[in-house]
Amino acid sequence: MRFLVIIVVCALLGLAFGGFGGFVIGGLAGSAFGYFALRRWLRRVNEQFIEATFSVMGALCKADGVVTRAEIDVVERTLTRLHLTPDQKESAKEAFKRGKGAGFDLDGTVREFARLAPAGSSFFQLFLQIQRTAITADGELHPTEQAMLMRVARLLGLAESDLAQLEAMLRAATSTPSTRNVTPPRTSQLADAYVVLGVTENASETEIKNAYRKMIRENHPDRLASKGLPESMRAVAEERAREINAAFDLIKRIRQFA
Repeated sequence: MRFLVIIVVCALLGLAFGGFGGFVIGGLAGSAFGYFALRRWLRRVNEQFIEATFSVMGALCKADGVVTRAEIDVVERTLTRLHLTPDQKESAKEAFKRGKGAGFDLDGTVREFARLAPAGSSFFQLFLQIQRTAITADGELHPTEQAMLMRVARLLGLAESDLAQLEAMLRAATSTPSTRNVTPPRTSQLADAYVVLGVTENASETEIKNAYRKMIRENHPDRLASKGLPESMRAVAEERAREINAAFDLIKRIRQFA
């Protein structure tokens, strides 16, 4: 939107000082300026994304006093999964080290990321999903890690419903494979599935399906890319979509939807 404003302003200035010809030239100049401004903004967002993702990950992994081998493995997989360049990987590793440091400014880093990143809880949920994967890598969740992750989520300005969804996904990530696959599922698993979709257990079939479609639409990688989501985040967006699908499939199976 901000770049459309640049184009309109330049076109109107051209119209004011040069008539229709000035309007055309101003519009073209505004388009060129907006294009380069957009590229600079996207580059800055990408740099801040790497800094925030890995420095916050370092702080979270160290929150319980020790960074485990499983957490280090997740960091390495994340570096590969995000398709970072060699320079970006080095920046990410340095950011992770800074995050582990005693003087790391968690609040300031998260606020700066929130200021520059594309607006909307969907993008922030993807950021949190990467963090969640790191701290649940060993199948356990330390209370200190959970408290810090929720603090990060609040700093990002997530709504209470988003916070509840995050906690539900944390519980799902730390359940055992045998627990996740039992039939019928535990009551808590089904309750968490409703929370993930943002509906109550008393919601109708139509309400649940509408909520599911809305979440899938809002979290579609192409839709998020149009809002500035780095291409490197596509795999994370696809994973989030799978989690939403899993929650819906569980409810659909238990409720026996048509």
